[in-house]
Amino acid sequence: MADWLQLFQRYLPDFLKGAAVTIELTVVGLALGFVVGILLALARLYGPTWLKMLAIGYIELFRGTPLLVQLFLIYYGLPSLGVTLSQTISAYLALGLNSAAYQAEYFRGAIQSIGASQMTAGRAIGLSRWKTIWFIILPQALRLMIPAWSNEPISLLKTTAVVFLIAVQDLMAKAKRAATATYDPIGSYLAVAVVYLVMVIILNWGLKYLERKTTIPGFEMESKKA
Repeated sequence: MADWLQLFQRYLPDFLKGAAVTIELTVVGLALGFVVGILLALARLYGPTWLKMLAIGYIELFRGTPLLVQLFLIYYGLPSLGVTLSQTISAYLALGLNSAAYQAEYFRGAIQSIGASQMTAGRAIGLSRWKTIWFIILPQALRLMIPAWSNEPISLLKTTAVVFLIAVQDLMAKAKRAATATYDPIGSYLAVAVVYLVMVIILNWGLKYLERKTTIPGFEMESKKA
């Protein structure tokens, strides 16, 4: 135990640098997924048939294939098409595009929970279809989806660990470096597991607070990630 504490203390500054990169990856991936997810949900619910099919195809493709495969296709595959991206940008894209597929389903479920009467009411007071969606339906849906959506930031934070395989210096990469230097993989990866656990606990507290502050009385959604 004393040896492990010494290892943890020695490499903590390095772990914290890696944790900062992991948090950055999570924030950027979540933000990209949020924007693309909204567009996918709206396309699937309100778009023409061809756009609905494209949205469904995207969602099924990214939910049905491993993130690691998507990451490798972006980082190693795109250069063969003349598009070369850095490790960090590739990680952002893979995490964001993958997250978008899951966030789209949270958005879709929340929007469908609002009910058709809201659209009818908006049109009755003279709003166009898209203004009704933007000003009436989406604000309610965004609040309604938070309990289910709160799984996504936590899941994404843990999922970022795969990006060390393309040499992004995240927390997992720092763990590998410590394990190589100390010849103590168990101690090194256990130390990093503690750092991940602390980040998840803090994030979970923040999301629970957000959920309490944005709850719409009388409405609830499933909080299970498909």
